[in-house]
Amino acid sequence: MSDTNTASVPLQDPGHPVRDDPSAPRGGSMARASAIMAAGTLVSRILGLVRVALLATAIGATGQVSDLFTSANNLPNFLYLMLAGGVFNAVLVPQIIRASKQPDRGADFVSRLLTLTAAALLVLTVLVTLAAPVIVGVTTSFTGANLALTTAFAFWCLPQIFFYGIYAVTGQILNANGSFGPYMWAPVVNNVVSIAFLIVFIALMGGEQAERHQPDTWTMEQTVLLAGGTTLGIVIQALVMFIPLKRLNLGLRPKFGIRGTGLGRTGKLASVTILTMLIGNGLYLVNLRVATIASDARQGFLAQDPPVQIPGSTNLEFGAMVYQLPHSVIALSLATVMFNQLSSAHADGDMRTVRATLSRGLRMIGVATVFGAAALLSFAGPLGVLFSESPESAAINGVIIAILAVGAPFLSANFFLNRVFYASEDVRTPLKIQIVLSAVGVGLALIAGTFDPQLIVPMLAVAYSLGNAIAVVVSHLFLTRKIGPYGAGHVFDVHVRLTLAGIIAAIAGTALCWAFGGYSADGFLWQSKVNALVVLAIGGVLMFAVYVVMLKVLRVTELTELVGPLLGRFRRSRA
Repeated sequence: MSDTNTASVPLQDPGHPVRDDPSAPRGGSMARASAIMAAGTLVSRILGLVRVALLATAIGATGQVSDLFTSANNLPNFLYLMLAGGVFNAVLVPQIIRASKQPDRGADFVSRLLTLTAAALLVLTVLVTLAAPVIVGVTTSFTGANLALTTAFAFWCLPQIFFYGIYAVTGQILNANGSFGPYMWAPVVNNVVSIAFLIVFIALMGGEQAERHQPDTWTMEQTVLLAGGTTLGIVIQALVMFIPLKRLNLGLRPKFGIRGTGLGRTGKLASVTILTMLIGNGLYLVNLRVATIASDARQGFLAQDPPVQIPGSTNLEFGAMVYQLPHSVIALSLATVMFNQLSSAHADGDMRTVRATLSRGLRMIGVATVFGAAALLSFAGPLGVLFSESPESAAINGVIIAILAVGAPFLSANFFLNRVFYASEDVRTPLKIQIVLSAVGVGLALIAGTFDPQLIVPMLAVAYSLGNAIAVVVSHLFLTRKIGPYGAGHVFDVHVRLTLAGIIAAIAGTALCWAFGGYSADGFLWQSKVNALVVLAIGGVLMFAVYVVMLKVLRVTELTELVGPLLGRFRRSRA
């Protein structure tokens, strides 16, 4: 990204003061709010990694059942995001903030919103669940016993759609009212429930290494423990959100009708957003079908002598979960808090604050995401070991993680760039952007599908990374036309220095991996999950120390800006 304006955009100007709004925390309060969210996300993601590791133990990362369950369990999230997720995650916050300025603090609007949401989600969920056989047939390339078991999983997983929606809308109501923590902490409960069911599954049904689970020997009891336990976690995740929601004391109650509430305007914005999500998730559908080509071919490769393991949709799913960690823990937390700032500034027509918030956010997010990408590249091997049942599948997972890591900073940057459009309630420009990106993504996915089955998923990972980089360029071009120069040149300059620091840190991490046998088939690193954790712990500390030193050398001040308010509060609490 570049811009003719290479000067830093000031956060505050004597002639144009940044407006104050309780829903848009700044400085220390913003950092603290982000830290609360990041802490919840971090705990949730750590538990999520534990869950993924247990899932690999239970049904494998390259086993025959693993791809079937992954494909079915992805469907509710995919369909929810395609049909409603964009509305809840992008459109509602500005609307709720506007309603909160009414004398009733938005109670009538929120009551009607929750009632309408619950009713619509219930109808949608029932229809989609009944259509499970058709949906599985369209979204996968499975046949025979593979198709039958995936459909059985889907019947248990698709009801998650209702609870995903309830969780999202209650979370956005809380976020719009300045309560950011519950939305990020609720998934912790979900992961605890899922982990408990996986432990029971392994204890009662045995793990993949011992049992070699097959679709034709799979039982209903196994389905209940695996898919039922996963769905129960999502149910509880949604229900716990009503505890902090009640503490807002809005006096919420079921109310039907939208006349005079502003929900009609929300519906118009939502219709365009749904179209955007349909196009974006259409790309996901193409990627899923291409990935299942490799998954369906796996049985023939495993039947060879010796067996040949090839990456499938589960490996791509594991890799995507890992490479999104920097985005989920830091970038998403900061972007969620700053979205309120952007929405409030847009409502006041304060474009200087919009540009300042955008520039600052991109630079602060880059500090975390560039380091995250460097760490993922250096430690793809030990991370692969954590989510695999064998050294062979660990190597496969490591390759996928390393490829995806390259695109991690671009993923977060593009996400934040698009928040600016939604903060101004501009839903048409994201639609235009998504059309361009989906066309590019479909082309890349179809190219990946022409490769040998052993290379299809790695090539899809390449397509993901290329798509993320292209997305930043496209979003930047559209955004500068809308808000003018926002100091992208300065953002680019900071990212160049962040990348240099990340490269030096990555060299240190790679050297440590080599010292622990990371590049030898019988090396210490590959022998067990405990060994991999040891390497990750030591290497993580080493890389972070090197990265911080390099940021000081390269005079990157954004790290201090990111953690300074938190460190100051910590020092005061100890004083």
